[in-house]
Amino acid sequence: MPKTAEDGPAETVEAPTAARSAEEQLIREGDIAGDYLERLLDVLDYDGDIDLDVEAGRAVVSIDGGDDLIKLVGDRGNVLEAVQELTRLAVQQVSGNRSRLMLDIAGWRQSRRDELTELGRRTASDVLETGESVRLRPMTPFERKVVHDAVAGVEGVSSESEGEEPRRQVVVFRSG
Repeated sequence: MPKTAEDGPAETVEAPTAARSAEEQLIREGDIAGDYLERLLDVLDYDGDIDLDVEAGRAVVSIDGGDDLIKLVGDRGNVLEAVQELTRLAVQQVSGNRSRLMLDIAGWRQSRRDELTELGRRTASDVLETGESVRLRPMTPFERKVVHDAVAGVEGVSSESEGEEPRRQVVVFRSG
């Protein structure tokens, strides 16, 4: 029997919004990644706490804890990048969707982000002062993005990436 005004307000069922379903997909990616990484830590017999989050439209997974974790970072983050790619592939295999998830192990990526932000700001300041363009050493896509974001926060300078992987570099120059 249909509700009438005398029965009180009718219940409304909200249709899922695109934003909510996108966030739910990212949470699912984080859960899949967390399960995969938990199995990896078990196989390696490493201790670690896995934290899942969603930031800037991507799943973010962090592993903190045991002393052995630094081995999963490797020299300049090369093992971390490989584990991240394997984790993305595991997520894709289960979900059917290409993942852009970001992995941090033992806080290395956050520390690196802080260093690169400072490098980007300092380089932008030097370029403003001297007027001479600066070409930085080759970097990973993650590293280049952090530097580009830092340079974008300084008025009067711009940056772009040049070259081919794995030798792609950020070039900072005066703009305008």
